[in-house]
Amino acid sequence: MHARKRALFGPIAILLLLVTALGCKGEKSGRTRIAVIPKGTTHEFWKSVHAGAVKASQELGVDIVWKGPLREDDLKAQIDVVQSFTAQGVAGMVVAPLSDKGLVGAVHQAVQAKIPVVIFDSDLQGQEHTSFVATDNFAAGQLAGRELVKLAGGKGKVVILRYNEGSASTTNRENGFLDVVKKTPGIQVVSDNQYGGATTETAFSTSENLLNATKAGEAGVDAIFCPNESTTFGMLLALEKAGIAGKIKFVGFDSSAKLVDALKQGHIDGLVLQNPFKMGYLAVTTMSRVIKGDKVEPRVDTGATFVTKQNLDDPEVHDLVLPDLKKWLKE
Repeated sequence: MHARKRALFGPIAILLLLVTALGCKGEKSGRTRIAVIPKGTTHEFWKSVHAGAVKASQELGVDIVWKGPLREDDLKAQIDVVQSFTAQGVAGMVVAPLSDKGLVGAVHQAVQAKIPVVIFDSDLQGQEHTSFVATDNFAAGQLAGRELVKLAGGKGKVVILRYNEGSASTTNRENGFLDVVKKTPGIQVVSDNQYGGATTETAFSTSENLLNATKAGEAGVDAIFCPNESTTFGMLLALEKAGIAGKIKFVGFDSSAKLVDALKQGHIDGLVLQNPFKMGYLAVTTMSRVIKGDKVEPRVDTGATFVTKQNLDDPEVHDLVLPDLKKWLKE
């Protein structure tokens, strides 16, 4: 009897050990599992990132698990997601940090657990992540600055509505923008210390207060820059409510259907667009190469494009503005 139990136990034990080992490598039914953790899940930008990640996963034959906080200011929720995937033992993690400092500890835990991490969209302090896939945000901010200076004719009073403290991507855009406009003799920056926050509601409220404080409706502001989707849309709503949309030069960042409509109407003069689809695609393909043991570049630039009403119908711009998300997300 005991001999029979031992005989049965041997194969079962081996099978259990094999299943456990596969789970620790983040594999399911022989497929590699890669966690993709965005800053949020509601903005159009992240839907495009998701679609690009799905395309990469289908081409590479890997599984991605898409999970992030609902709001882009919920750092605790993002940390919890990273720690959860660490406990699950996924094969790799692709993370867009809400804070360049706040995610350091959670990423350290993942790396200590032998789970490689690729950072995308927004930088993270430290050297533990394998690669950084993102727009060159400082250069993109400089692009916005140069274009706004042209629109303003090289002179005037300029306002920047910042996004959120601790967000490396938008801080770099803001700094790149200010690097250009502050070196332009005819430009006066009348406000550069207000933050719109992670939602349209908070950005709208801050924008209203900012427009009132700078007397924007009484020629107190000639041009405005906003560094992401939520601040751009919040400012747009405030300008429209005040009846001065289209009367002040306005450059925003990122895209959505409502922002494109505003561009067509002349309420926004230009949008700096990243390539979120490409970002999601390259982040997952880079991680797949890391898992296979291939050497990858420490920095992968996904580019930025300045979009206006005039070039909106150019084929390459059209694909940036209106990517075919349904094909990949089946929404």
